[in-house]
Amino acid sequence: MALIELKDINKTYNNGQPLHVLKGIDLNIERGEFVSIMGASGSGKSTLLNILGILDNYDTGTYTLDGKLIKDLSEKQAADYRNRMIGFIFQSFNLISFKTAVENVELPLYYQGVPRRQRHDMAMEYLEKLGLTQWASHFPNEMSGGQKQRVAIARALITSPQIILADEPTGALDSKTSVEVMQLLKKLNQEEGITIIVVTHESGVANETDKIIHIKDGVIGQIEENIHHDAWGGPLMK
Repeated sequence: MALIELKDINKTYNNGQPLHVLKGIDLNIERGEFVSIMGASGSGKSTLLNILGILDNYDTGTYTLDGKLIKDLSEKQAADYRNRMIGFIFQSFNLISFKTAVENVELPLYYQGVPRRQRHDMAMEYLEKLGLTQWASHFPNEMSGGQKQRVAIARALITSPQIILADEPTGALDSKTSVEVMQLLKKLNQEEGITIIVVTHESGVANETDKIIHIKDGVIGQIEENIHHDAWGGPLMK
């Protein structure tokens, strides 16, 4: 069974004028896949990501996550699923400005009731993994965009999620740092087996993933498989 199964998902926003954003989305994402959802602004990709992340409800259809139907959950149930299953990475990093890097990374564990000392040790371990040990006591305004996004990735990873949802994760970064962030996500997917879904409008970002799901006007179009291998059958270094 696929980790994520969407069947005929529809979503309409009624802000005065009804806006039919998702129009019968069918999509399966297997455990351990590294996929991108690519589309122009207004294509419905962020709405789709919010539904996948249990941040928004859908109107009709079914969304099954790890064998469990996700529908009409209470806020507490939704938060519980998010905390256990899903790590989020955002374009704007969403770091808390008055907390240091290590405090930002600790935050999800605070909500899970993990004791302070253990939270701190785990957060330091993840900062070390991402090469940020010396930035642990720095505040976000003292870090570069790439460093902030690595802090955000550490925060997403600390709860050992099965899925990482990344919404335009390179949108605020220069091209060199964008490549570094995508290589980091690729490494996490390959080494830790985390299912990673990246929403983007940039083909350069989408091409780093193993599968590109194109969405246009609320409908899924073609799905491309990316083969990252050279002529000798080994992985292609980009």
